Amino acid sequence: MHTNTFGMRLLEATQRHGRLCVGIDPHAQLLQQWGLDNNVQGLEEFSRRCVEAFAGHCALVKPQVAFYEAFGAAGFAVLERTIEQLRSAGTLVLADAKRGDIGTTMRGYATAWLDPASPLYCDAVTCSPYLGFGSLAPVLEQAHSTGTGVFVLAATSNPEARELQDQRDAQGRSIAQQIVDAAAAVNAESGAAFGNVGVVVGATLDQPPALDQLRGPILLPGVGAQGATAADVNRICRGNEALAIPNISRAVLQHGPDVEALRGALAKASAEYPGIPAL
Repeated sequence: MHTNTFGMRLLEATQRHGRLCVGIDPHAQLLQQWGLDNNVQGLEEFSRRCVEAFAGHCALVKPQVAFYEAFGAAGFAVLERTIEQLRSAGTLVLADAKRGDIGTTMRGYATAWLDPASPLYCDAVTCSPYLGFGSLAPVLEQAHSTGTGVFVLAATSNPEARELQDQRDAQGRSIAQQIVDAAAAVNAESGAAFGNVGVVVGATLDQPPALDQLRGPILLPGVGAQGATAADVNRICRGNEALAIPNISRAVLQHGPDVEALRGALAKASAEYPGIPAL
């Protein structure tokens, strides 16, 4: 076991920079808005400006892997450089890859994103548990051995998710709650104050799963452009506020391409979510 868990490292980062996670989402519309071409050169310049604005100024940065993957090997090369530059500045990086599979394939994803020898090595990765939480065993084992993080999709903010994630078992627990409880059990087994396993819970949800026993980070999309506020974050994460990590992308990235404007938007958004000492 790696004694310094991702949860503890993230908690330390929030004490310095606040609890915000900022996304790097270089989709075609944003590239155009920034006056960049929708090609590898535009992707590289977009990423370079984000690194300059965010590195060393944010607790967690989340590149959206799909927008790099769209450009094939050249896009992945840009992603590799982006990850390396952020991590070299001491900034924690979450790969938003949403990987989910079984057996050796899942182990391959674990190696790609959480093995220090991989060129894509990040501090954490998002994963989907909807082949069964047990299918995540390889990536959870990798996180346990390296002190890296796994954010498991639990109660996501997209409306279509409710049809699946709100279904309940014989005990009345929603599928989302079952995922949260499974993540909490893994963190409890580690014996750490805060473990490596986090969950993704939409900040726009009226009826979120209970999170007070998680003892791990909670990534909350839906803040900012989608309408959720700091009050929603506090309501949803009561009992685990220290690692309630709102994710903001569009509300910051719309201020590009000027680096100082991006950094100013980040600072303004981060001020709403100061670090909270763990109890």
